[in-house]
Amino acid sequence: MPAVAEPLIVWILNGSATVEERDIGGDWLASDVHAGDFFLTDSDEPYELRWRSHDGAPFEVMHLHLGLPLLERAMQEVRGTAGRPVLRDVSGIHDPGLGPLIETLAHEISERAQPSALLLESVAQAAAIHLVRGYLDPGRTGVRRRSAIPAYRLRRVTELMQQALADAFDLGLYARTAEMSAAHFSRQFKRSTGLSPSQYFIRLRIAAARRLLRETSRSIISIGMEVGYSSPSHFAQVFRRETGVSPGAYRDR
Repeated sequence: MPAVAEPLIVWILNGSATVEERDIGGDWLASDVHAGDFFLTDSDEPYELRWRSHDGAPFEVMHLHLGLPLLERAMQEVRGTAGRPVLRDVSGIHDPGLGPLIETLAHEISERAQPSALLLESVAQAAAIHLVRGYLDPGRTGVRRRSAIPAYRLRRVTELMQQALADAFDLGLYARTAEMSAAHFSRQFKRSTGLSPSQYFIRLRIAAARRLLRETSRSIISIGMEVGYSSPSHFAQVFRRETGVSPGAYRDR
């Protein structure tokens, strides 16, 4: 999970699962969650998350990033103070007051051909008020560092990377997409994901190669070319470095 400028709500829409979280390289913390539970993260560091659904049933979640202007208005109204509120992190809890608001947002977005912008903004504002009233973190007062890339820009960049795996890595293109200078983008991207842009791009390439090795019978050479490696030896070298095994050994597992 990347660090982003906005607080993140992960809402469990359907199913149940054991969800584990940890700081990068830290110890795993497990929570058993069901539909209607949620996670709230307001961290300026990336973290790792994994889950296993109970009984193999479908497990569906919604990610909701609350815009900073929304939260700042809520802070002004609830506390009478200007600035960005800092929220405490919670894992796998149930909140009967927040639930109807999130479910209204999810229904409007997924069930309406033309969602009402006015309704979405109103419900999101109500959710921001609820969070400021109940989830302010007294232990982290003051201005939170805003060093991460806003979620919508980060998503725009990673989706562009995903679409261009066969192309050469282009730092300038991704920096322009994020509306930043190349140097600033590189720092912010690593702050958000824990990886440099080029490392993240390589991870995307290898993830695609692993999927193709598992799910198709295509030759290793053609798979390497599809993910941007014209040299079979270079592809094998990078694949082994990222996974610990050669492409052939990975396919034979």
